[in-house]
Amino acid sequence: MRLLRQSVLAAAATAAIAGSLLPAPARADEPKSAQKLSKSGIPYLSDDQVGPPDLVTAIKSRRAGGRLLNLDRILLHSPNYAKGWNGMFAAIRNQLSLPGKLRELTIMQIGVLNKADYEWVQHEGEFLKAGGTREQLDALRNGAAKGGGDPKLFDEAERATLQLTREMTQQIDVSPATMKRVRSLLPDAQVVELVGTIAGYNMVSRFVVATGVEVEEPAPPETGARR
Repeated sequence: MRLLRQSVLAAAATAAIAGSLLPAPARADEPKSAQKLSKSGIPYLSDDQVGPPDLVTAIKSRRAGGRLLNLDRILLHSPNYAKGWNGMFAAIRNQLSLPGKLRELTIMQIGVLNKADYEWVQHEGEFLKAGGTREQLDALRNGAAKGGGDPKLFDEAERATLQLTREMTQQIDVSPATMKRVRSLLPDAQVVELVGTIAGYNMVSRFVVATGVEVEEPAPPETGARR
């Protein structure tokens, strides 16, 4: 009888241990995971997943309304990379002598050439605020840079900028004539900044296309994303 009782107790203990190793059954009221994914399948990090806090604060300080973009939620998978990105584009957008309209003009043109809709959407309002027009945006959408830009819509510096943007983006090599033309219109410091801006936003376009970053839900009025 004692042996039978010990066997029963041992079997019960074994069953209990085995049961603890199995996944707990899902409760009917348990919420399902709904983490949003980019087109590439990389998840957008939620507010409670992003960090470190000081980096997130620095990024939010450059965003209208302090709202993280989907781009940020992808970049923050690698905080060190996000930190370098934020520092470089903070300088490009806020610390250079290059006129804002030329900066935004290159960005809009790159968005078209590289089929980076996210880049276009984020900067359309910024281009208009910098002095661009709807007619210029329409021209860019229709391939204005192919011929250097319509002189009725774009001034000499803008057309030179479009030409430089096209050559750097599509050919990489820049013709001596184009560089000479740009240098005749801008001081060398701004030429360097323009080249750096074109290079930087080509990186942005390639990053958002490869990672499949999607446009955010509409932001409240008078907010515009800044990268």
